[in-house]
Amino acid sequence: MFKTRLISGIVLVIVALALIITGGNVLLAGIGIVSLIGLFELYRIFQIEKNAAGIVGYLAAVIFYLNLKWNFIPDMMMFVIGLLVVLMFVYVFTYPKYKTEQMLAAFFGVFYVAVMLSYVYQTRVLPMGAYLVWLIFLCSWGSDTCAYCVGVLIGKHKMTPKLSPKKSWEGAVGGILGAALLTLIYGFVFQKAMDTTTTEILILAGISAAGAVISMIGDLTASAIKRNYDIKDYGKLIPGHGGILDRFDSVIFTAPVIFYLASNWIL
Repeated sequence: MFKTRLISGIVLVIVALALIITGGNVLLAGIGIVSLIGLFELYRIFQIEKNAAGIVGYLAAVIFYLNLKWNFIPDMMMFVIGLLVVLMFVYVFTYPKYKTEQMLAAFFGVFYVAVMLSYVYQTRVLPMGAYLVWLIFLCSWGSDTCAYCVGVLIGKHKMTPKLSPKKSWEGAVGGILGAALLTLIYGFVFQKAMDTTTTEILILAGISAAGAVISMIGDLTASAIKRNYDIKDYGKLIPGHGGILDRFDSVIFTAPVIFYLASNWIL
């Protein structure tokens, strides 16, 4: 199992590196595909992955990603309200096919998965985005690794014993400090390329620390949904890791946080 997990993890990192370094339409398409797979995994829990409610969600995600490229929706509230109206149209005219929670899941999924993951691309296209985008992964995957190591070594106080018994407060602190330290190292290595001051690198480390906190919330959110519906993994797409949502649960939350904090404090 460890060997399978390691190999698939390496492949995942290589694919992520290729997409993010390339950027542009390739990254947009890649994140769009990842979002659709993640939506499918989430919708499968609510048994709407192959019917009208799920199809509306998939189409909404596609429209949202196309709009990131061509910007044809003048006000995003039109998108939000339009999606809700269409889903309610399906709900009413197919009644009683769907339960209320299924329609809420169809609506929620578009924003929880597709919109929030899109901030990987939106961060990449910012000025300095080629460098800032890596903070998303430093404070999600990097924080997770540091938290795991510290938790195994000295973790004693359970953070959420009913939801995730293996997570400890010591591990959480280690994850936050680890994300900040990794960002400091990253910032000083690429300081000349980014043309940043020491103060700005310290700010980036603080942003990553904040992102690490949110990353844990993202991880626990995904765990809570799985426990509520008594499933172990969202899928089996990534051997040893589970599905897209199992691997990107923290990225979903950290991507918008990094985007907005970096936009306001660095750029």
